[in-house]
Amino acid sequence: MGIGHGARTRRAVLTAALVGATLTASLTAGCARQGPGDDSRAPRRPPAPTHGAPASAARSPLAVKIDNVPAARPQTGVDAADIVYAEQVEGGLSRLMAVYATKLPKSVGPVRSARESDLELLRQFDKPVLAFSGAQHKLLPLIHRAPLRAKSPDDAAYAYYRGSGKAAPHNLYLHPARLLSGAPGKATLTTGFRYGPAPSGGTPETSRTVRYPAARFTFTWSARHGHWLVAMDGKPAVTAGGARLAPATVVVQHVKIRSSGYHDMLGSHTPYTETVGSGKAEVLRGGRSFDATWSRPSATGGTTFKAAKGGRMNFAEGQVWVVFAAASS
Repeated sequence: MGIGHGARTRRAVLTAALVGATLTASLTAGCARQGPGDDSRAPRRPPAPTHGAPASAARSPLAVKIDNVPAARPQTGVDAADIVYAEQVEGGLSRLMAVYATKLPKSVGPVRSARESDLELLRQFDKPVLAFSGAQHKLLPLIHRAPLRAKSPDDAAYAYYRGSGKAAPHNLYLHPARLLSGAPGKATLTTGFRYGPAPSGGTPETSRTVRYPAARFTFTWSARHGHWLVAMDGKPAVTAGGARLAPATVVVQHVKIRSSGYHDMLGSHTPYTETVGSGKAEVLRGGRSFDATWSRPSATGGTTFKAAKGGRMNFAEGQVWVVFAAASS
């Protein structure tokens, strides 16, 4: 059993490296080399005046695909996101999608590639801006036909740069202010989430772990911080500045995860996370776990959560992490 898990993990890391190398080969080579938080130097190819963030983009949230293999950590800008989605990708590894509406950090990354199921997830927003490093070449036409603003380095080289301290492909970073003229505001988070007092009941909870075949997330309640401290693959998750990642609410959303029509260089099919439908969920807030159900009848609508005893399931004010876990059959 242990030998099989080790083999899967080694194969997963090899898969991530090969896919990442292929995708980043197409990235613009003109990005400056600078630290993840350094805004003092411009890219070698400075943007023309027409490259400024369009005013219409200010009414849309920014979604960024973020690398989450060990070589990509610590990440930059994740703590500023309003919502962080965690999904399973090839080889049983994980990837993050951070959504920004109430504030824009100076830098976000490392930025990585998009997946087919991201398009379904993002339809709940009004023409969101999607920042990603690239995608499988057969998927790119689908991305550009989706109701969003696709902004990879091929579309907006002026918004990206190569950071120091990490090897490619784990060193591509984004300047959000070069894609959006300002934070669009909380009203653009059309996810269906509701915030307010916790319902009655719940079970005291100090720690919850969600496992993928080659990755895991652990959320530990900290009464001192009043938040859930995140650990990834058994190690504390911190920002590039050393601060712990600590959401106020964690949602474990049980969904169907199937194979998509796309695969990586080794022939492994890309998982497709179905976020339209309904199912069970667990909501962690205030040191307690609440059984809940989720429902999203159509791709253009948000996701509603109800407490097990009926009534809406409120989230605590602050950052929300949604971890997609495979529903038991």
